[in-house]
Amino acid sequence: MHHEIECKWKGKMEFEGMINGHSITIDATPAGGGENHGPSPKILLLLSAAGCTGMDVIPMLEKMRVPITGLNIRAVADGTDVDPKVYTMMKIIYEFSGNNLNEHREKLERAVSLSQEKYCGVSAMLSKAMEITTEIVIA
Repeated sequence: MHHEIECKWKGKMEFEGMINGHSITIDATPAGGGENHGPSPKILLLLSAAGCTGMDVIPMLEKMRVPITGLNIRAVADGTDVDPKVYTMMKIIYEFSGNNLNEHREKLERAVSLSQEKYCGVSAMLSKAMEITTEIVIA
């Protein structure tokens, strides 16, 4: 596997990232010297983790024939206040919606567990730097 991106400075703390032809603006808040034109690089790690695990969980649940109608994934992280400011823990909250999902709770737990322990490369990388926990919520 080989990946390559480009990141071009646009002024102040703003950068434009190019990934497979997709443009992503990253920036700092005004307190950090930016203009808040996009998310910070570090918070994008949370989105990457949520998206990665979601892309694992959805096809697994389809194969398990779990009738979900929606999945919202929230990632909450806490970290240090001194430089380098790093996340020390992250909680990934899976909010499933659908009919009679309590009957499929074990399958939901299995899909989340497999994603976190075996398939999600982002979680695997981040777990080397911080504690990651999960929670399943059935709407």
